[in-house]
Amino acid sequence: MPALPNSHEALLKNRNLLRGHLAVIGMVDPALLSLLPGRGLTISEHFGNYQQLLAVSSWSAAFGYDAPELSPGTADTLVVFLPKARAELSIRLELALWLAAEGARLVLVGEKKEGIAGAVKQLKELAPQASKADSARHCQVWQADSLPRRPAFDLQRWRQWHPVESAGIGFSVAGLPGIFSDGELDYGTAMLLQTLASSSLEKGPVLDFACGAGVIGTWLQLLQRARGQDVFPVDGVDVQFQAVACARATYQEAGVDGVIHASDGLSGVDGRYTTVVTNPPFHTGVRTDTSMTEQFLHGVAKHLEPGGELRLVANAFLPYEALIRRHVGPVRAIAGDRRFTVWSARRH
Repeated sequence: MPALPNSHEALLKNRNLLRGHLAVIGMVDPALLSLLPGRGLTISEHFGNYQQLLAVSSWSAAFGYDAPELSPGTADTLVVFLPKARAELSIRLELALWLAAEGARLVLVGEKKEGIAGAVKQLKELAPQASKADSARHCQVWQADSLPRRPAFDLQRWRQWHPVESAGIGFSVAGLPGIFSDGELDYGTAMLLQTLASSSLEKGPVLDFACGAGVIGTWLQLLQRARGQDVFPVDGVDVQFQAVACARATYQEAGVDGVIHASDGLSGVDGRYTTVVTNPPFHTGVRTDTSMTEQFLHGVAKHLEPGGELRLVANAFLPYEALIRRHVGPVRAIAGDRRFTVWSARRH
């Protein structure tokens, strides 16, 4: 069996801390579950990970922090792994306190390089009696007993609204901790929007792959509306719970149309589109990882109408041109600078 992440190995070394019904928040490798004592619920904000968790027998799984499977006062031990974004930790800790049964224990696990020292400060603000249980595998394991339980948990407490404007089209975008480019219009998306303003798309439905908070789909429909053009819905798909939740909220606030749903890559996408637009991710944590985009390029053509367009923005150093040409069709750069390139390709 492949090695587990360090944080998972550190938890296993301290499995004696786990008792009763478990709730595990933020686990990244489902192989951990079969090695834990007891059973319970696991919660993931990554849809692909969630789908894997559903297949683990004797455990239940929830996608995101407001899933219907979550019930207060049901867990005897709460395991919280550190998220990539420290701001997201406050959500996980508050959720854990709401899920906690009377006399429950919380176990916090994280690597030193992930910022466990700062995370412990957050934990102690909620549970001053927290103490270090172990240091192992470049990680620390902390425990807190007799938790201060929460009578309610409302994810909207963390939702914030931010103004976005491009080419004279402005609107509000929903944000949650952990979402990409929270609170600002990132440079790559801004460049992509500029090309959409100057080079109109063919009439027809659009898919926004890796849609984030729904910026592209909202802006495009508002632009068409402002120009008196036919307005076509823009569907959105993303693997992250926060993105799906925020995109739905952004669409609703702006009064635009389109289905936003969770999917690991294109696996959950049906049908064909006249245009697919995307500012795809290329990081896993701090490491460059283009595998998701490469998988997307392998499969996107079957979701494009014949002659349909793929419009993609990416960092200029990423080697996407040949992949786009091979899997989609003729490709050209329609905008770019030293940092980013916007590619346009037509399906063969």
